[in-house]
Amino acid sequence: MNQLRPGHAELDLEHFLPYRLSVLSNRLSSMIARIYTERFALSITEWRVMAVLGRYPDLSANEVAQRTAMDKVAVSRAVARLLDAGRLMREIHGDDRRRSVLRLSEGGYKIYDEVAPMALAFERRVLDGIDENERALLFRLLDRLDELELRAELESPDSP
Repeated sequence: MNQLRPGHAELDLEHFLPYRLSVLSNRLSSMIARIYTERFALSITEWRVMAVLGRYPDLSANEVAQRTAMDKVAVSRAVARLLDAGRLMREIHGDDRRRSVLRLSEGGYKIYDEVAPMALAFERRVLDGIDENERALLFRLLDRLDELELRAELESPDSP
């Protein structure tokens, strides 16, 4: 039964953007994760760390967390597992001895080079049936929402 209790606020989740984006993101992430989880025993967080470092080597764990908007603790745990598995390497940054940077190992790149094309093929299947103009609009809208969110975060009185 779908009745509201008198005196309580109504939140129509089916039309609430954060909820819809979250559900869609979780659904898509789970679908693609089946591929790399079964084949390479990678979690979603581990693959995201690898994907970022495959594109942007020599980032710190904090920089990976910032780029992915993932929790620092979750990223730190994923990094530890990837280091233990030999999929990442950690080096001290040349200019700042206190800062360590991460990059994919040769084994990590081998996995990355297999998963990245599968991820791109998955994206093509997801976007199949959406014409180029709609795709361009979708990505412009996502960029715009991201910009608005970033601006709101920067303008927040709680931000550093």
